[in-house]
Order: sequence, then structure tokens, then C-alpha cells
Amino acid sequence: MQLGQRLKTLRDDRGLSLRDLAATSGVSAPMLSQVERGETSPSLEIAGRIAAGLDLTLSQLLRLDEDPHAVVVRSDDRPTTTRDGHRVQQLTPPLPGRRHAVTEHTLKPGGATSTPGDTPLHEPGSRETVVVMSGALRLLHGGDTYDLKAGDAITFDADLPHHFENTGKKETTFMAITTAGLR
Repeated sequence: MQLGQRLKTLRDDRGLSLRDLAATSGVSAPMLSQVERGETSPSLEIAGRIAAGLDLTLSQLLRLDEDPHAVVVRSDDRPTTTRDGHRVQQLTPPLPGRRHAVTEHTLKPGGATSTPGDTPLHEPGSRETVVVMSGALRLLHGGDTYDLKAGDAITFDADLPHHFENTGKKETTFMAITTAGLR
């Protein structure tokens, strides 16, 4: 992907207008527009300011620190954590500038992802989509309760207090896709 296309994609993914990025980077909106359209190539200094405005390093913006364009995470190599009947497997690799994460969760009967009142683990503006693969799952989000079964999906603001509970008598599995900075 050319720098202009990459810049536009990164800016759009963060929900930033040209003016927003101009304000955070110190690079004028007309200059940013010219770079996005491929009409000009920024100097390294300007590219560095653009990267900083996107909260990236220059290497990340220019993709200098990325080797492959496809990264496979093998099922046997997934980073896994287990705590109090809750197992989490990370399905997405830790790539630079990653704004989303996909995880697979397993909850034993009566298990929970955390306890009520725990601080949310997601950054401000995050959203999460959960798909229940098997079993019964309860989401407690703010003051609301949602009971879900296999095949159900829910999307919610993940930066607000929430946790999941397995309300059934069998193990529950679900996939969670968390994306930062959508709101």
C-alpha cells in the first residue's frame, strides 16, 4: 500500500478528519490531503510529525518494522492465560499499530471474566463484539444484564465496566473482538 493510501486508511480507522490530524500533527490539512492523494511525498520530518499525530512511530507509519503482510497464529502457539476458571487465548498477533484484538474465551460453569466493579481493561472509545460459540453467557454491562446463548452476538462499549458470567451447567466458549478508538 502506498503511503498516501495507508495514511488515509489509518486516519479513517481512527475516525479523524484532516483537520483533526492537522491539529495533532502540526501538519496542515492541505498538505495531508496532498500526501493522501499521492500528489506529494512528505519529508522525513513531516512524515515523523504525521506519525506522531496518529500515535505511531515513523517506522510504523512507513511499515519499516513489519516483515510479512500475513501473520499466522497457530492454534498450538496462541498466548494463553488462565485465572479462576477463565481461559483466554489471543488469536491476533501483536503487530505494530494494532487497533483490534480477537480472543477466544472459555468459562467453566459458574466462572466469570472478572468481578463487578473491576476497572475496564480497554482504552477509552473501545467497542467489543462477542459471539457465543457454545453454552450460556451473561453480560453485566453498567446496570444492564444480557443473557446470551450459542449463536448470539452482542456489541457494546467496552470502556465501561462490564464482565461475563457462565450461568449454565456446561463450559461456555465465546469469541471477543475488541477495537480501540471507535467512539
